[in-house]
Amino acid sequence: MIPARTVLRRTGASAAAVALGLSLTACASEESAGGTGDAGTETQETSISIGVPSGWDEGIAVSHLWASILEDEGYEVETESADIGVIFTGLAGGDFDVTFDTWLPLTHADYLEEFGNDISDLGAWYDNAKLTIAVNEDSPAQSLEDLAAMADEYDNRLVGIEAGAGLTRVTEDAVVPQYGLEDMDYVISSTPAMLAELKGATDAGENIAVTLWRPHWAYDEFGIRDLEDPAGALGEAEEIHTYGTADFAERYPDLAPLIGAFRLDDEQLFSLENMMFNSDEHASEADAVDAWLEANPTFVDDLKAAAAE
Repeated sequence: MIPARTVLRRTGASAAAVALGLSLTACASEESAGGTGDAGTETQETSISIGVPSGWDEGIAVSHLWASILEDEGYEVETESADIGVIFTGLAGGDFDVTFDTWLPLTHADYLEEFGNDISDLGAWYDNAKLTIAVNEDSPAQSLEDLAAMADEYDNRLVGIEAGAGLTRVTEDAVVPQYGLEDMDYVISSTPAMLAELKGATDAGENIAVTLWRPHWAYDEFGIRDLEDPAGALGEAEEIHTYGTADFAERYPDLAPLIGAFRLDDEQLFSLENMMFNSDEHASEADAVDAWLEANPTFVDDLKAAAAE
């Protein structure tokens, strides 16, 4: 678990080091990080605050990956874990600079409608994200229609995550009424609590139904499968975007293209998540990121090359 507030700092890193490390062109150099130079280059800020969405493991993993990358480039990085609604409020108000886990066009649409004029889209890094209702693979229900008729097989419970999550809203507003699940006990708790129940039930050979999403390491760890959604209540596959403050590109002119070029495929993302959440070899998120970067030694150089194109 990430503590409520984790501050990551690299001491003694100069502004010039930031410019050197993140230089995307021959002239995007010391002037961009160290202040306005002779050519009038825009000032590049050298500290950054990342809003980490509580309970969303892909967002946690990617946030810590970026914290490591930015620290190595000389940035002073602060990460803070919060509910997604708090993060969007903070982005709009300037309390956060960036967040890496915005699902579009469905899951976080409400936040974009409320705050869209005060934040900026920095690009999509994953394009096959999906909200799901998952069950243990040997349980009887095959679809959400079956779940309504077989509720007793699942102890009449659907185990959910945080109240503020887009998945919770979609389940309450679309899935439950569409499939007649009103008589089931929809347990709104937290992602760790949901995963603990999922582990306990699958270990014990008991049936369980949970709200989940892809990508998630639970699909590799537990014997689970998705219920079919014939009505499409959970929506189609979505993209995961990075969002920043409205003036992010002006404040971080070298960094914005780097974030815009960022992509992870399924293999990369699942391996990062598994190192971070399923391995006893790594004492912290930072250790897991170090191990992942060691296993993917060209990742940062490839990212910089893509940003320079």
